[in-house]
Amino acid sequence: MLPLHVTTWGAPHGRDDQVILIHGTMTWGLAAFAAQRPLAGRRRILVVDRRGFGASPDTGQSDYEVDAEDILALMDRPTHLVGHSYGGVVALLAALRCPDRVRSLALIEPSALAVAADHPVVAAALENNRRYVAASRSMSAEEYLAAVYGPDGQAIPEPREFAVRAAGTALRERPCWEADLPVDALRRYGCPKLVLAGTWETARPDYRSGVGEALIVTAGVVARRIGARLHRVPGADHAPHQQRPDEVNRLLRQLWDEADAR
Repeated sequence: MLPLHVTTWGAPHGRDDQVILIHGTMTWGLAAFAAQRPLAGRRRILVVDRRGFGASPDTGQSDYEVDAEDILALMDRPTHLVGHSYGGVVALLAALRCPDRVRSLALIEPSALAVAADHPVVAAALENNRRYVAASRSMSAEEYLAAVYGPDGQAIPEPREFAVRAAGTALRERPCWEADLPVDALRRYGCPKLVLAGTWETARPDYRSGVGEALIVTAGVVARRIGARLHRVPGADHAPHQQRPDEVNRLLRQLWDEADAR
């Protein structure tokens, strides 16, 4: 039995495909993708809680390699993969391991920084990330939760117990931004591909310079190397699907319809 909690939205008759939504860090499936619920009208959508998050079982260390295998176990039919942040790395790995099962691939602000590590902005961000992880290892889950949500005064997602659990799992995660991803191999596969990134103009300056600029560069490099269309979402930073859901949902519908047409 697969060690994951999966919520299924919609089950349209006559379709042979499905969508899998893969969340990032500090969240879980239903919290991350609540605004994508309307997409289930014409699609069967699986909303996954990665190991250690949401209602899925605990794990000693969250690991993108293990997560990718979990996603592959769900891909028993043609699948539209959608991954955000850490989940974008998981989606890339799943697509690389079994591209024939992927009907389309959408990456939202993928944290695949190693793919663009030769860019000075990304190289600096990787060094900062390593220092931040080393400094945060001594924190409790509650302290880490406050550190992540405190600077912008963001509301902590509910239920709080899930948010605390997500913070604890995040503290033990294998850093996805150092994943070795041979993404060029995906270019030869003709399924439609989309990379979404925020424009980050509304983010506070230190967040944009410390995180956003590297993710903007990474999104462009990943899109170019896998042969994807790159779309910048105005008014959004690291969570375009939450901050501009109407725009992102429109683009996802468009991508899936393109795959149907092929």
